[in-house]
Amino acid sequence: MLQTLKQWIEESNRIVFFGGAGVSTESGIPDFRSVDGLYSQKFDYPPETIISHSFYLRNPEYFFRFYREKMLPLGFEPNVTHKVLARWEQEGKLSAVVTQNIDGLHQKAGSENVCELHGSVLRNYCTRCNRFYPAEFVKNSTDIPKCDCGGIVKPDVVLYEEGLNSQTLERSIHAIASADLLIVAGTSLTVYPAAGLIDYYRGNRLVLINRDATPYDTRANLVFRDSLGQIFSKL
Repeated sequence: MLQTLKQWIEESNRIVFFGGAGVSTESGIPDFRSVDGLYSQKFDYPPETIISHSFYLRNPEYFFRFYREKMLPLGFEPNVTHKVLARWEQEGKLSAVVTQNIDGLHQKAGSENVCELHGSVLRNYCTRCNRFYPAEFVKNSTDIPKCDCGGIVKPDVVLYEEGLNSQTLERSIHAIASADLLIVAGTSLTVYPAAGLIDYYRGNRLVLINRDATPYDTRANLVFRDSLGQIFSKL
């Protein structure tokens, strides 16, 4: 199977990589649903509740405490998967990375055409005057991060109950629809609308790399149950 994947990569020049939390776990960033992920840790409220738009409005102090402790992955480095994808882009083989991650590690590895479906912790804006703030400002703030104008500085991440950015969504759909090889990795494919983007792929080279089974396994042309590091270190 690995030989087939290598051959497909060799023959492709419009590869699209669609990734989830499993891409970054090997850099040390915990995902939500693994045994040691956020869902298995104890908080006063479920993580989905805390990082919802309505909770953010209702209880911003608690939201930012949780966000700073559990969702602000600074100081992490790209792993082999991020680096290989960046190399493919530089070689003209990979046309886009579509990611559900908010950690910015694809760009840190050198990828440029990255569609961040759920936003990025590296971008933060005042909700009143729209002034930009880096992630360190939020990390180092106490209580609710405030702009000089008095507005709340909100991370540019998509919370539950919020819609995806329409331009990012359109770019992602266009990239996937025109891909000659689609590699989907490190995602359970249960979070919508992101998971539904695979439906736009029209080719016959769909590769799934994930630790656990996904709802799309039967539609894939190749399925790997290994870790991403195991696969990408051989590519």
